[in-house]
Amino acid sequence: MAEAPSLLFLCTALLRDEIVHRGDIPPAVYDLPPDLLDTLASQLPPLALQNLHSGMPFELQNEDEYDNDCVKGGQKRRRHCNFNLAWKKNFNLRWSKLTDTIQPVDWQQIYWERHLQSCLDEAAEIASLPSFSKCIGEIETSDSILKFIASEGSAHFWCAKYRKLSYHCQEFGCYALCLRLQSVLCVSEICHVLRSCKLQTLVLRWIRFQGQVDGLCKLLNQNRETLTSLELIHCKLSSTSVNSICDALIHNRKTHDILHFSINASYFDEADPVALPSGLVSFFSSGRYLYSFKLCENNLGKNFGKLVFHTLLDASSCLSVLDLSENNMAGWLSNFNRRSLTGIQAFSMVGKSLQSLRILNLRGNELRKDDADNLRYALAHIPNLEFLDISDNPIEDDGIRNLIPYFIEASERSFPFADLNLENCELSCDGVTQLLNVLSTLRKPLRSLSVADNSLGSSVAGALGVFMRKSIQVLNVEGIGLGTCGFKDLIEGVAEGSNIVNINISKNRGGIEIATFLLKLLSGASDLVSVNASYNLMPVESLDIIRSALKIAKVTLWGISRHEHIMPRKRIFQYELNVYCYMES
Repeated sequence: MAEAPSLLFLCTALLRDEIVHRGDIPPAVYDLPPDLLDTLASQLPPLALQNLHSGMPFELQNEDEYDNDCVKGGQKRRRHCNFNLAWKKNFNLRWSKLTDTIQPVDWQQIYWERHLQSCLDEAAEIASLPSFSKCIGEIETSDSILKFIASEGSAHFWCAKYRKLSYHCQEFGCYALCLRLQSVLCVSEICHVLRSCKLQTLVLRWIRFQGQVDGLCKLLNQNRETLTSLELIHCKLSSTSVNSICDALIHNRKTHDILHFSINASYFDEADPVALPSGLVSFFSSGRYLYSFKLCENNLGKNFGKLVFHTLLDASSCLSVLDLSENNMAGWLSNFNRRSLTGIQAFSMVGKSLQSLRILNLRGNELRKDDADNLRYALAHIPNLEFLDISDNPIEDDGIRNLIPYFIEASERSFPFADLNLENCELSCDGVTQLLNVLSTLRKPLRSLSVADNSLGSSVAGALGVFMRKSIQVLNVEGIGLGTCGFKDLIEGVAEGSNIVNINISKNRGGIEIATFLLKLLSGASDLVSVNASYNLMPVESLDIIRSALKIAKVTLWGISRHEHIMPRKRIFQYELNVYCYMES
């Protein structure tokens, strides 16, 4: 027999139903004791909770007082309700899979921001229909969204006013710090619809026509006092549209406060121009706080890359991240070579912005060995570079040899070069062995290195083992063809006191030698937290060796799988080891 509900529960439920149906909050509610107000708040749907929260008298929001029953103990109690827990509960009911991925936040803010984004996404689908002829603000929110914020029997649910997109934007826009907009919403009306927003981050998709650019620019003007991040994805841009967007971000044509600017997977009318759009040049020179600039997957030619680099040489921003990946920029640094620097100290030619540059991403730019040689001299303008990614460029062994002198020079700096990605660069064992031998002798060794997806073979294992005895923390040697012979040699290089934290040795067909390697690695690397050993065709007997390794290392086994079979989990101390293996049949 079910337990009868308490009188307190029945009274709270009655009060909740009254609030939900009438749509406002009786003033007497705020006289409830804090614990009862907490209970009531936790049972209210979002719109009713919003009314309760926003209607809280000011003097009850911020003051503490002594409870008469607690004066002797000197304990204070809070007069106002802990609304944040109630908002988190509502968020979890609607987006349960996301709750644990969000750091402790203002749950009211994050709830309404995500709700508004859902409304805008739904409105974009409706506005994309050929039959659509209304104003954006007149689009009605569907029952499937509305039922999350209001009970179906409430006035909020059935009143036409609460269904319009304009209502949701006006009421909850003040909570939206980050929004994503489709191009169909970038019309002149959008400024009025989102007039209560003070956006910090704005992501735009599929901007194609001048009318959409005009709507976007009005929105940028409206939010440029608060906007710090702008991202354009899948857009078609002309010099005129780029100028308009950049001009809309600059205050009185003098400065802007953008920290992050990104144009991804977009099409430029002039992919290989003779000059950059004037607005982009002004944007660089006006960026007092510009931290990252990204032009990725835009099929830009060498002239565009060259112009960006030269413009940054004379700009005054504090740029830290430059990402020009996935373009077609072979030859973009052809004017940086040995002859152009003859008689000049390498690190004396330093541009303003590039002094602060820490991360340079040139992945997938069709760079070849001559480009690598030119890059060496161009890097003289970036004295504080810490991370370089030139993966997916066919620079070959000659290209990496051209860069070795730079790595030697960079290791002597106060803030040395630390992270290098050379994945899929058509390198051979000879070139990588030469590189590893040099890196092993540097005064300040690298923090991370990736040479994944280069056909190196087992002969590289000797140099790799010596390199692993240095201070390398993150190593990726996925798919380099080590084989069983390579892992036998690599085992000899593993020493006590290794600094390895994360290692990827997947896709190397290492067989049982992988297990033997892990046995020695786990016993010597006290800081190791992640190993990826997938796709190595390990025999079943490898499990006993790995089990022994885990006992020695006192780590956490999250899963060694053979098809659907999962080993029992074992949790010891604070370490975590991820091992993924496919077993032979």
